[in-house]
Formats: sequence, structure tokens, C-alpha cells
Amino acid sequence: MNFLRIFKKPNLIAAHRGDRSKQPENTLSALISSVGKCDFIEIDVQLSRDLIPVIIHDDTLGRTSDISNIERFAERIPWKVADFTFQELQSLDFGSWFNNKKEPILTLETALYFAKEYQVFLNVEIKEMSETFSDARVVQIIIDLIQRLKAQELVLLSSFYHPYLPLCKAHAPKIPTAVLQEGHHPDNLIQYLHTLKADAYHPEEKITDQKTVAYLKKTGFFVNVFTVNDTLRQKELFSWGVNGVFTDLLLG
Repeated sequence: MNFLRIFKKPNLIAAHRGDRSKQPENTLSALISSVGKCDFIEIDVQLSRDLIPVIIHDDTLGRTSDISNIERFAERIPWKVADFTFQELQSLDFGSWFNNKKEPILTLETALYFAKEYQVFLNVEIKEMSETFSDARVVQIIIDLIQRLKAQELVLLSSFYHPYLPLCKAHAPKIPTAVLQEGHHPDNLIQYLHTLKADAYHPEEKITDQKTVAYLKKTGFFVNVFTVNDTLRQKELFSWGVNGVFTDLLLG
């Protein structure tokens, strides 16, 4: 049994970067606030310069940290995550921009321990880092950590950078993977998903249509759509057979 068992339940709600309407996104507070309000939680992972997996969406630090207020980092604009050591990232505040409460950077290790403690499922999106680290290195570090903490059954791995996905399957065949897609569907979609050895397809809401959903479901793929904040649109997607939706607005 693994993450895929939750797809036996209909109308799944995924917390997009945690409960980000009430807590700063991709922080431990956002994860904690999500418990009991969703079926699984989506988070984003990148590597620090010294190869520590950290949870942050943007590839730069300006939007969700206080780095612009720290004089010693002024000359390092645009403040790329991969240019900073984990110790440097730990010196930043990732909460005050949102609610004036200090929040440290969340690590994948802490997020996985959280998932195990609360028995919640995590969709871990691997952000593209191909210009900085080799694909094989990125995948190996993330998979090794998941396996070391014995959290395989609680995780689904996804990415917009599709070359990561078959590498994930090669390292850990039992951890499910999902193809993230925006703008347009790939040509020969079903064949493409099979080539990547993916279990699920996560399309952008605006490219999702009923015919494509039906075709995906008929051929055995799970479908989860991002980012859907309107409840009427959520209901329409569920009526088409979509397994889940990612949302910024959790009830409760």
C-alpha cells in the first residue's frame, strides 16, 4: 500500500503548499494548519548549495523570506536558492512577510517526519534544478532521504521537469509519480505518460477538459488538477471523474 490508496476515495482535496491562505506557504505552520482539512498536502523541494533538500516554491528567496532586509546578502541578488548554503538559509525568516511571525525554512526531512507523525500524505514536487545540479544527483538525494526515513508509503513525487520522473522510478519503483503540465497537453499524451512510467497526470486547470479526463481515467491514470479555488469549478471537475484538485483555500 502507498500514496495511491487514497485515490480509492472520490473528490480529493490537496492543500497547495499547505494551508497557504492562513499560514506562510511551504512552512511547518502551513502543514500543521492543513491537518484535518485536506486529503493530501503539496509541497515544493529544491536543494541548497550544499545539497540539503529544502521546501520552497520560487527558485529565488525574495518573495517568501526577509533576505532583502539583510545587508550582507545585498550583493547576491537575485538570491537564488541554490546559491545559498543550508546554514545561510537557516538564518532567514520565511514567515514574517505573511503574518509577522518568524518561521524557519522547512526541510524535506522535517516535512517527512511530520507526515509520519500525523500520517498524512505528501505530494512532493521536485522543482527544476537542471542548470545547477545533475538530474541524477537531484533525484538520488531526494529518494535517499525518503527511503532513509522509511516514508515511501506517504509520498507521491511530481515535477514539471519530466526527466526527473523516470529517474525516480528507477531509484524507487514503488513511489508513485505524477507529470505536472501547463500550457498544453503533450502530444500522444497516454503514450508519453507510459514512457515516463508515471502513475498520475496533474494538468493546469485551464487546459483540463472532460474528454481528456475520461481518456486518462479509462487508460488507468489518476488525474489531479491545479490550482482550483472556485468550489463550483471543483464540483464540475469531480463530476468529470477528476480524482483531486489542488487548492489554496481550505475549508475549516
